[in-house]
Amino acid sequence: MTVAAARAIANPVAHRITAPVVLPCDPSCSVLRDGALDVDVEGRIAWCGPEAQAPPAPAEVRRLPGLLVPGLINAHCHTPMIVLRGLGGDLPLMRWLTEVMWPAEARLTGADVRAGMLLGCAELLRAGVTTSVEMYFYADEVIDAVLTAGSRVILTPGIISAPGWSRLGTWRQMLDAVSARIDTHGLRFGPGERVELGYGPHAAYTLPAEALTVTATAARERGALLHIHVAETLGEDVALRAKYGSVPRMLETLGVLGGGPHSRVLAAHGVHLDAEDITLLAKRGVAVAHCPGSNAKLAAGTAPLIALRAAKVTLALGTDGPASTDDLDLWAQARLAGQLARLASFDAAALTAADLLLLVTRHGATAIGRDDLGALEPGAWADFVHIGTDDPAFINLDDDAGLLSNLVWAASGRLVRDVWVAGEQVLADGEPIRIDRAAALSAARAVAARLRRGDPQSDSP
Repeated sequence: MTVAAARAIANPVAHRITAPVVLPCDPSCSVLRDGALDVDVEGRIAWCGPEAQAPPAPAEVRRLPGLLVPGLINAHCHTPMIVLRGLGGDLPLMRWLTEVMWPAEARLTGADVRAGMLLGCAELLRAGVTTSVEMYFYADEVIDAVLTAGSRVILTPGIISAPGWSRLGTWRQMLDAVSARIDTHGLRFGPGERVELGYGPHAAYTLPAEALTVTATAARERGALLHIHVAETLGEDVALRAKYGSVPRMLETLGVLGGGPHSRVLAAHGVHLDAEDITLLAKRGVAVAHCPGSNAKLAAGTAPLIALRAAKVTLALGTDGPASTDDLDLWAQARLAGQLARLASFDAAALTAADLLLLVTRHGATAIGRDDLGALEPGAWADFVHIGTDDPAFINLDDDAGLLSNLVWAASGRLVRDVWVAGEQVLADGEPIRIDRAAALSAARAVAARLRRGDPQSDSP
């Protein structure tokens, strides 16, 4: 008996959702017509397929128009930075960080971070993003905001040793705090396992070599995700490149890339990689979170997506923080990723609509080492999104290829109607159910106003 079958016996179906179109995001990116999705009492998917072939219907059946897709996975973000949106918007990365972001973040309190994360969760859910991979500080407040909103997070608390950050402790103290949290709570916890913990060493240029090695060892010992910025710009790590040849080669020398069954490494950005770097990432099973919008706005460059795909490096998409890319709509990042890849390769089929949809769903889950997210399959968590098709974006509803094209290239987060996480509806008709979005916006604006005034004290709730 399979695990899914055993779970189906132990956890009877609680309800069924039907829709004219269901996109399970299986490897072939199938289009199911007149589909049904069964959710069990634990909040996992019990069955997905054509309704005509479905098991006997449970007592509760909800029929929706439009289409269903898995919840999207934002593979790299700093969502609490929503309170810093718009600051230093015309500066290159290192000046933006050192002159604007880091000084502003030095005035953030835990309450500020919670306010930013709560509003960010609402924005992510309204775009159909159910899971975000976060690198930030004040872990308790980030977790509280996620559990309040009902979304899902892979939280990799930041570990850094850079000017202005000593207020949060040394890198060793930051590392030990993450390890202690994992050892106390486990890797996953909360209703529907909504929280997963990992490690967030900021970057090779903001940590000593020892910190990178020790952090990687701690992550492997616990089977945790290690999430790190890698080769984002040419100017950030000139000295490291001179000494090691490249950032990936440095990380390999320090044992960070690891490899093996307990190694889970997610490299954010991966813009400035050469052929040797790409081969190394592929050999070590390192995934790359591509953030085209942030890289474009900060003039960092464009990741070699086609070469990474050719080398079979697992790829995902991220928005980066809302202070750099500004928009948390992952659909926009998918379109931009496709456009840039086509321009770079002079190939209009370099990334198809199906490829891009899988990047923000199934492949995003693979990149973070999760086989229970990103697809509508038995045993996976019932994280899914209802998208309205009563819109000019959808012209080719009857043609599978046309429908996928319309979804990726013409639709956007504005067409997200409803969202479920672990089988629980958390967004209805475009509005979060668990939180007051207007109140969350007001609280975040209060934080932003205080930061612009330069007041170090929080006046947010």
